[in-house]
Amino acid sequence: MSGNRILVVEDNPLNLKLVRDVLNAHGFEVVEAVSGEEGVALASSCSPDLVLMDLQLPGIDGYEALRLLRQDSRLGGVPVVAFTAFAMLEDRERTSREGFDGYLAKPISVGALPSQVGEFLSNGRADAG
Repeated sequence: MSGNRILVVEDNPLNLKLVRDVLNAHGFEVVEAVSGEEGVALASSCSPDLVLMDLQLPGIDGYEALRLLRQDSRLGGVPVVAFTAFAMLEDRERTSREGFDGYLAKPISVGALPSQVGEFLSNGRADAG
């Protein structure tokens, strides 16, 4: 594993606490943002190894936040995973089309989350060659 700093962009305090607690318990460092704008700003200052991005956020949504992250050359290699309650096949396909590197459906599986995050860290950016 190249690094263990995870930026979680999630506006629901209960979801955010659950993800933070589970990942912290497994040795990950969690940086939190509660809006798309805050997530984009934090990503450029905290150098995350992975971003878990909710799609429905106050202000800019997860898709717009992803577009802004991809414009930052320093963040080009950082995988961004859609983290959402939208679990229909069309939603999953849209996240892939829009450039997300993976997809995690809510509610999360507490038991599976650490290994899922580990997989995303190992696999890196989907289009990073």
